[in-house]
Amino acid sequence: MVRESRRQRRLVDGGLTDWIVVRNRLSLLGSRNKRLIGEGLSQLGLAMGFRVAEGFVERIVYREFFPRGLTALDDLDETTLGARPNASHHAARQEVSALVDALKLPVDERGRRRAAAPAEWFASQDKPQDTHDIIVE
Repeated sequence: MVRESRRQRRLVDGGLTDWIVVRNRLSLLGSRNKRLIGEGLSQLGLAMGFRVAEGFVERIVYREFFPRGLTALDDLDETTLGARPNASHHAARQEVSALVDALKLPVDERGRRRAAAPAEWFASQDKPQDTHDIIVE
C-alpha cells in the first residue's frame, strides 16, 4: 500500500513522499523493550525508506491542554493555565518543538511550491482540457 501511494505521488508531481513513522505515547521510563523497538524501527526505516521521529511521552499535561483548547506551543502562563507552568509543561513544549523540527516542514519558498503542486493538480481534474493546441484544423 505504501509503495503504491509513493508511486502515485511520483506520477502526480514527480515528488518523493517523505514517510515518517512517529512513536507516540512513550513511557517516561527507559526499558529494554522500548530500546529494542527503537532499534528495530531504525533498521526497518533504512530498508523501507522511512524516517523515525520520537513522538510524545504520555503526559497528563496533554490531557489538561485539550479541554482548554491549548497546545504545548501556546503561551503557557498563569493566565492561560490557571496556575504557574511546571517542568512537565516545559518538557511537553520541548517534545512538540523537537517533533516539528524532525518533520522538516516546508518553510522555504521551494518547499511551499512543492507542497502546492498536488493541490494544483487535483484542482485541475474537473476542468476540461484545452484542445486548441492539440487539434489542428
